[in-house]
Amino acid sequence: MITVTKTQRGALPMIFYLYRTAFPQNERKPFRRITSMVKAGRADLWTIRRDGKFAGFAATVNGSDIVLLDYFAVKRSLRGLGVGREALKALMEHYRDRGIFVEIESTLAEAENQQERQKRKGFYVNCGMEPMGTEADLFGVRMELLGVRCHLDFESYRSFYREHYSPWAAEHIREVQP
Repeated sequence: MITVTKTQRGALPMIFYLYRTAFPQNERKPFRRITSMVKAGRADLWTIRRDGKFAGFAATVNGSDIVLLDYFAVKRSLRGLGVGREALKALMEHYRDRGIFVEIESTLAEAENQQERQKRKGFYVNCGMEPMGTEADLFGVRMELLGVRCHLDFESYRSFYREHYSPWAAEHIREVQP
C-alpha cells in the first residue's frame, strides 16, 4: 500500500539522501531553502511510503490556484513498481482544487540522457499531465512544463516563481523559443 503524508522531522535525513542522489547538482536548490519554505507555509514536503517503509518524497511550492511539483523522487529499488504513479495520484487528489505543474529537463534539446528524459516525460503524461508547450532556461537548465488542470505560458511561469518562490529566482529564468 502506498501512502503520501506530510513529512515529519524524522524522515528528513532519508529525504535529504534521496534528494542528493536522485537529482543532479545543477537541478538541486539548497535543501535549506526547501525546508524554510515549508516552515513559512509556502511549500509542502511529502513522504511517500510503501507498506509503511520510506519509498520516496515530493516537494511542492504552493500558490493559491496552482502548485509546482518541485521535486518528486522514488527510491531506485522501487522504480517501475507503480509507487510513483500511486503517489502522484494521491498528490493530485490532495490538490484537486488546484492545477499542478512540473518542470522536466527538455526532451526537445539534444542530451546524453535523452532516453531517461523521454521516460520521465512519458511517466508524467501517463499520469495525466499534458505538455504546455512552454520551455524555459532555469538557472542554465533547459526545462519544459507539463501540467494538469492548468496552463502556463512563459510570463505566467515566471510570475509564479516571482510570487511564490522568490523575485531573485524569477530573474534567473529565461524564455526558450521553440
